[in-house]
Amino acid sequence: MSAGAGLDEALLPDGSDRGHAAPALAAVRALGPGALAADVARAAAGLGLLHGPADEAHVFTVDPVPRVLQRAEWQRLATGLDQRLRALEAFVADAHGPREAVRAGVVPAVVLDTNRYLAPGLPPPRRWIGMAGPDLVRGADGRLVVLEDNVRTPTLLAYALAARDLVAPRLGVQPGPAPVREAARTAMRRMLADATDVPDPVVAVLGDGPRSSVAWEIDRLGEMVDAPVLLAAQLSVRGDALVLPDGRRVDLLWRRTSEERLTDDDGRPNELGELLLGPLRAGTVTVVNAFGTGVADDKRTFPYVEDLVRFFLGEEPELRSQPAYDLGDPARCRAALDRLPELVLKPRSGSGGHGVLIGPRADAGQLERARAAVLAAPGEWIAQEPVALSTHPTVVDGALVPRHVDYRPYAFCVDGETIVLPGGFTRVSLTEGELVVNASQGGGGKDTWVVG
Repeated sequence: MSAGAGLDEALLPDGSDRGHAAPALAAVRALGPGALAADVARAAAGLGLLHGPADEAHVFTVDPVPRVLQRAEWQRLATGLDQRLRALEAFVADAHGPREAVRAGVVPAVVLDTNRYLAPGLPPPRRWIGMAGPDLVRGADGRLVVLEDNVRTPTLLAYALAARDLVAPRLGVQPGPAPVREAARTAMRRMLADATDVPDPVVAVLGDGPRSSVAWEIDRLGEMVDAPVLLAAQLSVRGDALVLPDGRRVDLLWRRTSEERLTDDDGRPNELGELLLGPLRAGTVTVVNAFGTGVADDKRTFPYVEDLVRFFLGEEPELRSQPAYDLGDPARCRAALDRLPELVLKPRSGSGGHGVLIGPRADAGQLERARAAVLAAPGEWIAQEPVALSTHPTVVDGALVPRHVDYRPYAFCVDGETIVLPGGFTRVSLTEGELVVNASQGGGGKDTWVVG
């Protein structure tokens, strides 16, 4: 994220359409951007496409202008995601085992010693990462880079599928190698089946109910994998097994909760820990994504991911990280504080874009408060080089205007294979100049096509 000017994904500098985006843009203009946006909004309301906890829920904004990626770029991205996820899977296993990456000096010991997502004392799962939804952005050089890996509880997949259903049929333009909904259904079911040795497992989806911002999505995912969506309070323990309200034993639990740990900061079991620690220790239930996966998603891990690819795979990273610095390292911290007005500052435990400081846009008071916060607890922060975030034509008040976007592809890890869904989801800011595109801060989404 940066205050600088970024390139436009669909328009050339002279304002003409980029070739790969031209058919979709022509269809939007022919139908009328304002009328099309209103039609899509009505249809989204009809679907009950809500986002936000129950007391704040609103119809999620689906912009009718799709983002179009070229197939060659998407294939490179899919290859890079596969490589990155193989390295992160190895790192999570290593973090809960021999810690070879620490011994080799790839990751400082303190990063793991202070990692709140570690889940020690549990049998290692067959697979730690089942699903990933990293956040990528395109900078002024045209290259997609990773901002966050999102291997704990990636969201918005169901919104991406809804966007495809709402936009592509109205435009009448081929959106690429779909049907993406059926591909997603197959990938999810394969991912779940591969996570356990139990044949024909009893599966349940664990959600947060109306307090979740993505309750609509969780219900849809449950439907797609033909599994009940339940709250922790609806499950119980009988002996060493987790059981459904009807008494059947749960073999596989797809966790879609905002709580991603089993213990509080003081080490005592939280609500999920009280429910799940016994069955997990006994090996009678498998959880996807596994508790402990968050060690790869901790923001203090992010600056070391490219080195983890080199260490575990012996390969050069094909998908690059946006350069970031672990401020728990005193030298890095001093250097970052000297450049604070130039950098993006992120809290280690933050999510949803909350707590992020964009140095080039911060005033003197904000910078001073950030400096004090870092000095008080440097290990709770990372700094990242800014990105001149790309824009994409978006319908606002009936007109096509540029708005900043990021990109979230979805990947499923199945029996040594990484299945990356064609397209994915583009999040878009609906406010002029706004660089935080997160849905929890008023952003919307775009259908994302792969063509060529």
